[in-house]
Amino acid sequence: MAADKAGEVVKINVEAMEWEAEFNPPTGKNLFKKSLFKDPGTGVGVTITKYPAGFINPKHDHPCAHGMYVLKGILHTSEGDFPPGSFVWFPEGSVMWHGATAEQDVEIVFITNKKFAINYL
Repeated sequence: MAADKAGEVVKINVEAMEWEAEFNPPTGKNLFKKSLFKDPGTGVGVTITKYPAGFINPKHDHPCAHGMYVLKGILHTSEGDFPPGSFVWFPEGSVMWHGATAEQDVEIVFITNKKFAINYL
């Protein structure tokens, strides 16, 4: 993780960061993250997340709200498909699924409004 102290200025060369594999049990596959910031007090977090082509995080909800800004590829979600430059905000408790199209990886900025947790349905 790049920074985890509230009140600090965060400066990161994201391109120089290595992708961290994160195993996703429901899919049996890895997704990849670059953790940019997590506030230990509020749980607010920012990551760059990459879903490989065909990766879909199945139907779930969260006890936090979260937003996704698309950097590369197409974000494929229960709410539609979103190209680079799109931003999607899912309110706390929303039921959703999301990931990459079958044709290409997608990279997103993933932002949570408080501590992240996921509940598969």
